[in-house]
Amino acid sequence: MREATIARNYAQALFELGEKHGSTDRFADLLAGLASAIETETQIEVVLASPRVPKQTKERILSGALEGLAPETFVRFLAAVVKRGRQTILPQIGREFGELVDAKHNRLHAGVTLAREPDETLRAAVAAKLSEVTGKEVIPHFRVDPAILGGVILRMDDRLIDGSLRRRMARLRQQLLNT
Repeated sequence: MREATIARNYAQALFELGEKHGSTDRFADLLAGLASAIETETQIEVVLASPRVPKQTKERILSGALEGLAPETFVRFLAAVVKRGRQTILPQIGREFGELVDAKHNRLHAGVTLAREPDETLRAAVAAKLSEVTGKEVIPHFRVDPAILGGVILRMDDRLIDGSLRRRMARLRQQLLNT
């Protein structure tokens, strides 16, 4: 099985466990923090990936780090992941789990590219309009790219909407060349 499928299966199992115990949002926070720590701290990543470190030691490290911070069910889930040698895909599990939580809360993440840094008013207006259009709570992630000259480029799920001035000018140029 591919890692993405495996990560999705683990995320689904944790999601169902979180729903059962009413801890889904708490699990999302814990998993996001753990995934972030693994991705940013190379020492953690090396220890978890190393075949020289016994699985029991890895379990002990993770449970010790989360002692008093995480529910026992979450710690047991991590132990099961490590026991099966899947600890290196914890960041992927975290991303898949986040998508499940977003779907539960009717949220959608959108990439918004602008030519200049948006102020708070524009940020709020973009989020409100996208939420209105999609019928979901949209969480925009802004990026600045002066090369688009103006307008906006939106990326939501697998849809790309390019309303940039650069694209409009390229289209106009192509039309003029074709006449």
